[in-house]
Amino acid sequence: MLYDNNSARKIIFMQDARFESARVRPARYLTNFRGTIVNKYTLLAAVTATALGTSVAPAFAEQASQELGATGIDRARAVSAGTQFNPQISVILDGVYYSRSRDVEGPAGFDDGHDHGHGHSHGHDHGLTEGFNLRETEITMSASIDNYLDGVVTLAIEGSSGIEVEEAYLLTRSLPAGLQIKAGRFLSDIGYINRQHPHDWLFVDRPLVNELLFGDHGLQDNGLQLSWLAPTPFFSRFGVEVLQGEGGIASQVGDEEFTIVTFTGNPGVEGPMRQRWQADNGLEDRTGPQLYTMFAKVAPDLGFDHAAQFGISGGYSNSFQAQEEHSSGRLETWNGDGWFAGVDAVYKYDAGGAFGHGNWVIQGEYYFREIEADYLSRVFVDASTLVATNQGGTPDDFRSRSRQDGLYVQAVYGFAPRWNAGLRAEAVGLKNKSLETNSNRSNFESFDASYRYAAQVSFAPTEFSRLRAQVNYNDFAHDGGDHAHDAWEFMLQYNVSLGAHGAHQF
Repeated sequence: MLYDNNSARKIIFMQDARFESARVRPARYLTNFRGTIVNKYTLLAAVTATALGTSVAPAFAEQASQELGATGIDRARAVSAGTQFNPQISVILDGVYYSRSRDVEGPAGFDDGHDHGHGHSHGHDHGLTEGFNLRETEITMSASIDNYLDGVVTLAIEGSSGIEVEEAYLLTRSLPAGLQIKAGRFLSDIGYINRQHPHDWLFVDRPLVNELLFGDHGLQDNGLQLSWLAPTPFFSRFGVEVLQGEGGIASQVGDEEFTIVTFTGNPGVEGPMRQRWQADNGLEDRTGPQLYTMFAKVAPDLGFDHAAQFGISGGYSNSFQAQEEHSSGRLETWNGDGWFAGVDAVYKYDAGGAFGHGNWVIQGEYYFREIEADYLSRVFVDASTLVATNQGGTPDDFRSRSRQDGLYVQAVYGFAPRWNAGLRAEAVGLKNKSLETNSNRSNFESFDASYRYAAQVSFAPTEFSRLRAQVNYNDFAHDGGDHAHDAWEFMLQYNVSLGAHGAHQF
């Protein structure tokens, strides 16, 4: 039995009006081992051309050869014969109007994904300012390089802040035994939502657990992935990743100088005298891969109307470094390692209605993260020497473990053609021993759990455009131990696709 590598169904799924539920392709389409779409007439032409030689129907033979030979560019962006020597180019425009009832503080014990993992909470506003935002302009180029490699480059322009390389990788096309290698910069395959780009989400914003444990772009890094599509009677895919280590659980600081500048003098008598205080931060430069991950995804055959996928994933970082500099001349550093593990599940029901009417998508994920680190707080005693502070009667120097987790569950229903609505519930910090120190700096501090609830309504006039309204209610714990600073958020999003637009993953 042949399965699609992305959909885990016996025949390929189609995206229907941007509603991320599966719709079955008509029976005149088949798929090969990697999920490439093959029209039966093209298949017939290929068989004829093979039997009689390429002088018979050469155009059909060439097209069929490309369709049958391709393993399928990752994220289902396969290249047609018309773009054999030129990459497909797509542009995604993502704009959001954002409003909130009050300033939103981040959940206690977590950073907000936009800093360097020092453990302090900050404002949590998705990187949006109140009013109109051009959140992201995504430009993707994909092409078949030759018979052996595909290539994908995704550039993101966040507002007007410049261009960032979100993904740039090569993907093998013809390794034996169901093996495939991805090399370059990419979104990790851990979990379910991590490898999705913002326009693939069913809600305006990313789930808290993915953002707070891995960073505001999820787990995104440079490295190598080896995956295996197992020859089982149902979809099963396994993979390992070796990553350089960039932020989140593999945050790196390295050996650098901690510097402050002070001024002394007698105002009205003499001008200020400048003094530079400088000392080594005590951390080591680390080179080579720092983060190793694994994942497994299994999808039982539930027939043509139902589909489900279940996954487990985990990772180990052999180096976690962070530091916090204070204007008072105090330096805090964290130096250790960490690991994480998680489970994910998604279920989809295709009601067969027009444009997603009656379809269901239910998904959820849970992650646990532990970081064991040496903590050290130091202050200058002279212009070039740092010594440990003594907040609780002993030197502020200890080794301890931070343990934090989080989950989300969401459901989306197509209540009318081209319309869907969804609810999402989230919790982070059910276990919440953070990297922030307690009052006497003798151990890491524990905080209460934080919660967020969201509701959205989406309308997709066509497959290439979508409007979405979403309301969030934030019930976040704060450093003082209360939940009194709750807040409402409202977001109105437009999302449009220009150019080539491949099918979405399962």
